[in-house]
Amino acid sequence: MNTLDLHVSTLAEHLLQRGEARQLVAVTGAPGCGKSTLANELARRLNAQRRSAIVVPMDGFHLDNAVLDARELRQRKGAPETFDGSGFVRLVRALKTGEEVFAPVFDRTRDLAIAGAVAVPAETQIVIVEGNYLMFDEAPWSDLAPLWDVTARLDVPMPELRARLIHRWLSLNYSRAVATRRAEGNDIPNAQRVIDRALPCDFTFDGQPHPAPNLPA
Repeated sequence: MNTLDLHVSTLAEHLLQRGEARQLVAVTGAPGCGKSTLANELARRLNAQRRSAIVVPMDGFHLDNAVLDARELRQRKGAPETFDGSGFVRLVRALKTGEEVFAPVFDRTRDLAIAGAVAVPAETQIVIVEGNYLMFDEAPWSDLAPLWDVTARLDVPMPELRARLIHRWLSLNYSRAVATRRAEGNDIPNAQRVIDRALPCDFTFDGQPHPAPNLPA
């Protein structure tokens, strides 16, 4: 069993033991740590076991580039203040009600958010939310902590994060020099900020999963 499978199995087993009421699961960590991969594989596993699950990404709450330009924040895109944090908190509270909710997604290729792109039906049992700032000790993000039923953090060493973040820009056809400049000038400082202001999670996954002691069922 590879590391991803081990992490997914650990979370899926825990979630399946918690019953069938609506659960909100936070998958968080620094940019480039593999949150989307873990969240999507977890949803696939849960759906295969007849527990309805949907992934909702935090990135749909990126502020539009025109707003960032007006605030002189374009070069910091991806930092906490470049998102509609309060709007995202409202979304998570709506998800908590168990009613049908529509959420935006972020199109990285076009560099813009698309409204209403994810439908979360009322019958969805497990909503897996993934994003950098889900367990982050700065307002308004810190308001999210009590809303989650289960929290999981991916902890990847900074040298590996740096390599992944540069590769992300290379995959969008930027030159090596531009990709490195973008990663080192913005992504890596954002990653360090996530690490420095992290709130404790139920699970921390590095090389192996480490559930917190006395985790409630």
